Amino acid sequence: MTSPAMVTKPARLGTADRFLPIWILAAMGVGLLLAQFVPEVGAVLHSLQVGSVSLPIAVGLLVMMYPVLAKVRYSDARAVAADRKLLISSLILNWVVGPALMFALAWIFLPDLPDYRTGLIIVGLARCIAMVLIWNDLACGDREAAAFLVAVNSVFQVLAFSALGWFYLQILPTWLGLSTTSASFSLWAITLSVLVFLGIPLITGYLSRRVGEATRGRDWYETRFLPKVGPFALYGLLFTIVALFTLQGQQVIDRPLDVIRIAIPLLVYFAVIFAAGFLTGRMIGLSYERTTTLAFTAAGNNFELAIAVAIGTFGATSGQALAGIVGPLIEVPALVALVYVALWLRPRLFPHHDTGSSGTAAVHPLPVPDRV
Repeated sequence: MTSPAMVTKPARLGTADRFLPIWILAAMGVGLLLAQFVPEVGAVLHSLQVGSVSLPIAVGLLVMMYPVLAKVRYSDARAVAADRKLLISSLILNWVVGPALMFALAWIFLPDLPDYRTGLIIVGLARCIAMVLIWNDLACGDREAAAFLVAVNSVFQVLAFSALGWFYLQILPTWLGLSTTSASFSLWAITLSVLVFLGIPLITGYLSRRVGEATRGRDWYETRFLPKVGPFALYGLLFTIVALFTLQGQQVIDRPLDVIRIAIPLLVYFAVIFAAGFLTGRMIGLSYERTTTLAFTAAGNNFELAIAVAIGTFGATSGQALAGIVGPLIEVPALVALVYVALWLRPRLFPHHDTGSSGTAAVHPLPVPDRV
């Protein structure tokens, strides 16, 4: 059983996590160097693809997500589902505020570049169902709430992506007297993205906890098994970043000024939507843990889906594809920075952060200093 001291002790990033920006910058550098000087590696990685799914990226994301989803106490999901304030706020931020904000920023910052503008709008429609779990865990957010909200977003993504794409690329621009873009999105590509990048790690994480607790007990599972698999989340994250920059780095190197123009609205987007999520959680009385989860699930985007849709619809060398590629290259360092922002805000905005939204102590299944 977790001791009271463990529950109330303010969370700190572990030794490895405190140097996370260095590891991520190093991974980015390795990927760019490989793209520039050993292009054969990128060619091999690019050939490992099934349909619209890049196998190297898929493997990296699965390795990254499994430890986080294995930590989730799925028996607590019912309490998360009952939190109407959290659920409704998340749906509004993800499917109303987020896409509308990206649409506005794309037109404000890229009025003369329709291809990049369209790519950014597509990024805004692809709500995060993968990497957000890492950022939420590092910031000591509510794991159960994150898993639940990601699952809800995945369902909405399958149902709403095509309709929202039609609305933001054709209907809304017509109403506003702006130019329109014609695009059709593959429902199968969207569904496949959800199944691969959320379904597989979610099922394996759930089965791990059920089987582990049933055969060896919760104490063994949380004190012996989870610490062994936990580091693989960081390994998977770094591998994914290296693979992503190796695959797409040459386009970034070839068009640096275009990358900068795409990056500016993205940086504004991440800052504004994260702040909106944090302020919303604070205003409606959520705990720090659930406020953090609300903010990160709103700020993250499903870059694999955005890139796959842009390439499948407009071509691999299109401006829309480049905008999709720049998305995660900016999102990764931006959301790592927001992890530190969240931890800095914790004692200032939530002085009694040891209590959950229900007023009861928020107990983490593992000591919180080492989150990955």
